[in-house]
Amino acid sequence: MKEARQYIKIVEWSEEDQHFVGTCPGLFYGGCHGEDEREVFSELCDLVEETLKLYKEDNKPLPPPGSGQYFKPVQSDGSII
Repeated sequence: MKEARQYIKIVEWSEEDQHFVGTCPGLFYGGCHGEDEREVFSELCDLVEETLKLYKEDNKPLPPPGSGQYFKPVQSDGSII
């Protein structure tokens, strides 16, 4: 399995920006955005792979992969599911 698959990737709609926003918590701040959800996810996957490559080139230890254990799904009103 590719290392990149072990990192949580989130693509969500931003009402404020009126775009889909892709992030990878724990690996990098920021992310990518766009109008097409699948394109944003694809770009996000590329960003994760590139970030992991840069970590290795710089001989930096990789952040621990995410398993979702720190994230709890919430409803639109903010209550935990």
